[in-house]
Amino acid sequence: MNNYNFQYCQKIVVFSKNKDSILLCQRKSEDDYDGIFSFIGGKMEISDKSIIEGLKREKNEEVGESFKIGIYPVFTTNVLFHKKDGSDMILPHYYAVHIEGSVKLNQEYSEYQWVKIDELNSFEPKIPNIPEVVQILIKLKNIISDKDLIII
Repeated sequence: MNNYNFQYCQKIVVFSKNKDSILLCQRKSEDDYDGIFSFIGGKMEISDKSIIEGLKREKNEEVGESFKIGIYPVFTTNVLFHKKDGSDMILPHYYAVHIEGSVKLNQEYSEYQWVKIDELNSFEPKIPNIPEVVQILIKLKNIISDKDLIII
């Protein structure tokens, strides 16, 4: 068994401009979470020259280049995920705020919703750890300022 075989799959937790809602997108045609709402993001690729570049590439691919966010790359909350195929993934979740632009979903998603933070627990279908991840990252909104964010 190879103890080093895992993937680094970045997730972006996008808060609305007023920080009372979270962007969730419904996955489609996927083995592990078909029809389930999740954060945007995906695996680092060999061509990504940095974590920020990988985050930007994934954001552009999944919700469009015109959808601008400010991301805080200094802190993540990390989750280990065991895929159905037996592989493992490290999922770092990054705090981000919507700056401007509309969501333009790619073929990986069927729809999106801005879900109020106080409605996350009852919102379904979603990946189960979404409320927990949001509660960890929401603490950052009172600590960081807009100048701490990198626009992608």
